[in-house]
Amino acid sequence: MLEVGRICMKIAGREAGRYCVVVKKMDESFVMVTGPKELTSVRRRRCNVSHLEPLVDVIKIKSDAPDSDVLRAYQEASITRKLGLEDVRKAGKEKPAAVPKPPSHEKKTEEKAPARRKPESGKPKPKKAAPKKAVAGKAKPPARKAGKAPSKKPAEKKAPARKPAKKPAVKAVKKK
Repeated sequence: MLEVGRICMKIAGREAGRYCVVVKKMDESFVMVTGPKELTSVRRRRCNVSHLEPLVDVIKIKSDAPDSDVLRAYQEASITRKLGLEDVRKAGKEKPAAVPKPPSHEKKTEEKAPARRKPESGKPKPKKAAPKKAVAGKAKPPARKAGKAPSKKPAEKKAPARKPAKKPAVKAVKKK
């Protein structure tokens, strides 16, 4: 079981590969961890023990300690330097070195692509193929008219009309 203050690496989930600290034991298979978010981008949350890989380092914190205490304990144990962690808030304030932009008044010289040749023969270009006709048995959806919403009922298919079968002619038999 992991003890409070144990530094771990998350090996599953969206925060996989990031460092965290066990803040509180919940039960046999769950613990509460925090980064803190400012340092490792891991927010305080419940985590499955099988999704954590414990490291050798342990910091001294109380159970369910706030992130400010955890951050102070990281710095006292010099774990931030050991793991190569930087405070996200401080890293965001520093501006990266500016990349010089090319002067806009200089025009870029580009080689022009060679012009396409026209067909040598006087043959006309082939026409595009006609649109395919609908396959028998499959109905085309009706074209929408502007301003009208499509009906919500599915289109009913009409069966082809059948001619009634002719009745056989009955011969009248005269009795004598």
